[in-house]
Amino acid sequence: MPSYNPPLRDMQFVMHEVLNVTEQLKQIPRHADTDADTINAVLEEGGKFAANVIFPLNISGDTEGCKLDKTTHEVTAPKGFKEAYAQYVEGGWAALSCDPDYGGQGLPFVLNQCIYEMMNSANQAWTMYPGLSHGAYEALHAHGTDEQKKLYLPKLVSGEWTGTMCLTEPHCGTDLGMLRSKAEPQADGTYKLNGAKIFISAGEHDLAENIVHLVLARLPDAPKGSKGISLFAVPKYNVKADGSLGTRNGIYCGGLEHKMGIHANSTCQMILENAVGTLVGQPNKGLQAMFVMMNAARLGVGNQSLGLTEVAYQNALIYAKDRIQMRSLSGVKAKDKDADPIIVHPDVRKMLLTAKAYAEGGRALACYCAMLLDQHLYHPDEKVRKESDEMLALLTPIIKAFLTDNGFEATVMCQQVFGGHGYIKEWGMEQFVRDARINMIYEGTNTVQSLDLLGRKILGNNGATLKKFGKLVGKLVEEEGVNEKMAEFINPLAYLGDQMTKFTTEVGFKGFQNPDEVGAAAVDYLRVAGHLVFGYFFARMASVALKEIAAGNTDPFYQAKLQTARFYFAKLFPETASLMRTARAGSKVLMDTDLALA
Repeated sequence: MPSYNPPLRDMQFVMHEVLNVTEQLKQIPRHADTDADTINAVLEEGGKFAANVIFPLNISGDTEGCKLDKTTHEVTAPKGFKEAYAQYVEGGWAALSCDPDYGGQGLPFVLNQCIYEMMNSANQAWTMYPGLSHGAYEALHAHGTDEQKKLYLPKLVSGEWTGTMCLTEPHCGTDLGMLRSKAEPQADGTYKLNGAKIFISAGEHDLAENIVHLVLARLPDAPKGSKGISLFAVPKYNVKADGSLGTRNGIYCGGLEHKMGIHANSTCQMILENAVGTLVGQPNKGLQAMFVMMNAARLGVGNQSLGLTEVAYQNALIYAKDRIQMRSLSGVKAKDKDADPIIVHPDVRKMLLTAKAYAEGGRALACYCAMLLDQHLYHPDEKVRKESDEMLALLTPIIKAFLTDNGFEATVMCQQVFGGHGYIKEWGMEQFVRDARINMIYEGTNTVQSLDLLGRKILGNNGATLKKFGKLVGKLVEEEGVNEKMAEFINPLAYLGDQMTKFTTEVGFKGFQNPDEVGAAAVDYLRVAGHLVFGYFFARMASVALKEIAAGNTDPFYQAKLQTARFYFAKLFPETASLMRTARAGSKVLMDTDLALA
């Protein structure tokens, strides 16, 4: 059986020693009183909930899966899920970072980010039930009418109700401009919706008494394409004016998807038959409102893979220290045993360190982005709000794609550490691999994220936002460039920063002449950008560690951090050279292949 130990020490290191979040939060009036002790106390309790309540349900939930009653269209989650959700609601976890005006606790998103990382490590399928609710809350909070906010937000904030996002249809996935679901206006100001949606995570379940579906559909006079999409709030049960539940609405689960992973989350085919809904935001501008939820979901999906990377690493490390196999190539290490623990073998250490580096780099980036979100939403200075939003927009596709690509690679490597036992269900490793695989697909495939990064976020504004991140890198290089002990981190980072400008200009020029060049380079480009970002944070973490060691701090945590940073820059960061070379190979070898693909 696998185990899980919340990485509280590393979370505290990132937040308090690297990002100095409490100092930044002091600049935000609503978070000015959030101190380190509060953050640490909440993290500790959140870790207990993750490790003690939902982690024990991970394998059993995967084995049991969800059950659909085709007569009533009701879905039952695996045993223990409903009770765990009740504990989640009772503990106030759903309200952690929500607006106090609607019953929330008003704590920072950067803290909520770490709580969700631990819950994703413990049980990704379970965590998706409340996770999607938070995205629905954000969309309604930003674009809902006063009546919608009054009706839905208190229940979503408390966790009494959950939420979903209903986008995908059988004939269209990412290309939402093709969707066919219809919304007919009614005399009372509501709309009746008809259509079908697929792949709706947590679309139907028995954890909460009501589900608020955010549904994309077309009005009768809507223009074609993505400019003719509207957003509607469609509850499972219609809600009376006093907030009590009324009749069953015309939206129901027609079938459950049979999936590779996340078996314990109900991925539903949802049918709408004269379902009553209310318009969210402006007519034909539904994507603008839905993107609030979609962007939150993309950050959340990156967080899912971060959680799986951490838990897979922890279990592989324990196994590698215990499992004996062969002798070390450099001589016997465990003289009292018939063989040495496999952790003595270089390639086993490479796999372990890859997962560790991807977890620690991902955690630093995820916390940084959550802090940007806090600043964007609540900082009193409009300039800070705008710049934080701009930087977050740049980093969101990297969070989603780079962390999920890395997460799948890391879980596969950790499974490999177990050898044959990694393929056996009881050890838990094969489930981590299966669960991680979806994260590269949903909320916009990683190719779509790459196109978004390169085509829209970088070339779309002539690299202006990328240059702003480059200034952060340049500032760090300037500050640490004369420090010989930092040379092994700063020199490769500075070199890639310089190369990135030339690389981006070259890809942009070729793309201007032939748009397929952008498509051909985008995936490689995003990974290069991901390494630039990881390299920046690993250099910052190494700098903090070196300063602590120089000050006489003997905590082995800091030496371990330096060793991980050295591994990352020596073994993973150099991937950028081959990626830039394959990106520069262009589109011809991909597109001039009709005979090869005949």
